[in-house]
Amino acid sequence: MRRPLAILILALAVCAAPVLLAAAEESCVTCHRGLTPGQVQDWESSRHAKMGISCSVCHGDAHSSSDDANLASLPDEQVCAACHEEQFGQFTAGKHNFGWTTLNALPVTHLEPDVLIEGGRGCGGCHNMGIKTAEQKADQLAKGYHYQTNSCDECHTRHAFSKKEALNPHACQQCHMGFDHPQWEMWTSSKHGARWYAKQAGDLPETAAAPTCQHCHMSGGDHEVRTAWGFLGVRLPMPEDEQWTADRATILKALGVLHPETGEATDLVGVIQAVDMARLTEEAWQTERDKMLKTCSECHAPSYAREQLEAGDAILKDADRLMAEAIEIVGDLYKDGIITQHDGYPYAYPNFLFFNQTGGNDMDDLSYIEQVLLEMYLKHRMRTFQAHFHTSPDYAYWYGWAQMTKDLGEVQELARTMRATHTAAD
Repeated sequence: MRRPLAILILALAVCAAPVLLAAAEESCVTCHRGLTPGQVQDWESSRHAKMGISCSVCHGDAHSSSDDANLASLPDEQVCAACHEEQFGQFTAGKHNFGWTTLNALPVTHLEPDVLIEGGRGCGGCHNMGIKTAEQKADQLAKGYHYQTNSCDECHTRHAFSKKEALNPHACQQCHMGFDHPQWEMWTSSKHGARWYAKQAGDLPETAAAPTCQHCHMSGGDHEVRTAWGFLGVRLPMPEDEQWTADRATILKALGVLHPETGEATDLVGVIQAVDMARLTEEAWQTERDKMLKTCSECHAPSYAREQLEAGDAILKDADRLMAEAIEIVGDLYKDGIITQHDGYPYAYPNFLFFNQTGGNDMDDLSYIEQVLLEMYLKHRMRTFQAHFHTSPDYAYWYGWAQMTKDLGEVQELARTMRATHTAAD
């Protein structure tokens, strides 16, 4: 009789295990319903809750009271990957995964207040995206920044982790807006955005085409997210047009990718390649262009789609002509000793990677003409070509091209004044 009794006891233990686990999880919910009610409400409305994916799956079981809250694990992308392997693989190959690496590779990052970077209330609030190493996570934790450990919840916010939420274009707005990348403003003022809002209001049928950010840039749910021209609007190989080649080389010098005197590639080429900020072969560029043409052709004739994208290429060429002329004017001020090399600058030449911190750490030595130049590049050139690709006419002209011409005029006038006063001082 002992053997059947032992089997009965074992069976009762196995049956009791889920009950004990459920009780433990109910304890988490009971406590946090008073402590963090929003989180509990989000989780209870989530697909995770409906599938029985409970607190300990993501947060571990080491934390059981207020005395050991520090033992609760904060899940990273690897935890999400356990179930969402395909999306994780796509994300790791895409540009969003390089957000944190790119941010920390920029020299200006280390001149800004830390709370704006690693504290996540400035650049770091969006550039937090990207899988971090154990060392990087430990460094953030040591500084008191506990929550920037998972890129997935940038779009699928905690604790609902909703696919529907991430498919809403507002999920993109929090980062893709403002000074240097107002894609949100461009899209909402385009015909695409206008149709989406009309459809939301019930003024268009459910079957009406109304492309969102995700439809064009994450076709079929692909989490890779990459564009042909990239954020910088530069690529290799150089174009056949000699003037455009010279202009793009000038821009690459101001980005520190080419040496301003020799024109030879610098070590930054490796950084650009590592973080996938630009397409460095014709094949890589054409692959992304073909993807976009395929998406556009879901609604438009392929020939029309191709013409529109080529119009974007053309305006970028014209914008680069204005940009290069302005860079060369400031570069000549360095060459003639009217502007001297700033602390931290690798060369006596304008450097866009320092943003408005022209002059390095010395705030009394800021170069105004270079701040105008930087705004011309990072704000107005970006708007000129990005707005063309996002079909936003007003942004392309008044917020982009017209401002670039104004910037060039100001750079020319400032340079004349600086040369006149420099000669007088001598």
